[in-house]
Amino acid sequence: MLRILVLPRVYQNHVSKSIINSVRKEYIMAHQVETMAYAGETPWHGLGVSVSNDLTPPQMMRKAGLDWTVEQVDAYVELNGKKTPTGWKALVRNTDNKILTNIGQNWNPVQNEDAFNFFSEYVLAGDMEMHTAGSLKGGEMVWALAKVKESFDLFGGDKVESYLLFSNPHSYGKSIDIRFTPIRVVCNNTLSLSLDMIAERSVRVGHRTQFDASEVKKALGIASNKLQTYKEMAEFLGSKKYNADTLIQYYNDVFPRSTDKRVMNQPLSLETLSKNAKACHDVIETQPGAEFAEGSWWQAFNSYTFVTDHFQGRNADNRLYSSWFGGNQLKKRNALTTAIKYAEMA
Repeated sequence: MLRILVLPRVYQNHVSKSIINSVRKEYIMAHQVETMAYAGETPWHGLGVSVSNDLTPPQMMRKAGLDWTVEQVDAYVELNGKKTPTGWKALVRNTDNKILTNIGQNWNPVQNEDAFNFFSEYVLAGDMEMHTAGSLKGGEMVWALAKVKESFDLFGGDKVESYLLFSNPHSYGKSIDIRFTPIRVVCNNTLSLSLDMIAERSVRVGHRTQFDASEVKKALGIASNKLQTYKEMAEFLGSKKYNADTLIQYYNDVFPRSTDKRVMNQPLSLETLSKNAKACHDVIETQPGAEFAEGSWWQAFNSYTFVTDHFQGRNADNRLYSSWFGGNQLKKRNALTTAIKYAEMA
């Protein structure tokens, strides 16, 4: 049996700090995106290679460079010339023998092929088309995004489309996440779902259980109209107007200003807002789609998503990861919930 030297956290004190710092520096400098392909128009993040928009899921997987598998391999640590089993396994990519993560004995990996096959019946039926796929963090996160043949128009032309995102992490502690993601076409903003919508529009599966595609599809209820609730929420936000004071308060809630006493002692105003909050204020009347529902909380919320999707982060691939899998996903959820709160008081 093949055995690979892997050092879980418990053994890191046996490794020199210089080696750990070297690895950490290399990791930080690396781009988030490893491979990516997209069909149709260039996606909002502007990353990847263009492919035709009629690909089957297996074809999209190959074009995105994801036609590889992962294998579980016993791990050991070598100290003073003696090899000792760690009780862990390594998840290894078959194409280059790269160790993606350390896993426990009860870990059940989902192969990329199984993730893409999740979409097959919907693509063949004409209900979806493959849109984007790729890997992030050196293969630790693989995802596929399919466009659902379901959309709605708001306020005389503000179009929102629905996508189904399947994220398949090859990383310890991460769950498989399958969820609907609305995207505002005019500005390519990735929108968010309020907390009461998430349970109905997403499914998370831990790697300690066997992945059952049929059960996940049943839980998602893909055949039903999943955008109706979101449309009603958007229309509500578009019907409620902000004023100058509540807009400043909203931006400070979602992008809090400095806690420095010199700032906190000053009255809340545009001048004392944080840099990101000011950026939202700067684009609210100039962002793509600003002509729809002018002066409304829909416009205010979208100024937030526009800044987080297109301006925050070191580069486009960092913004992509954060919007779909990282901190910005949660922040957008909070920004939407906060906008609804202010709209209810308007």
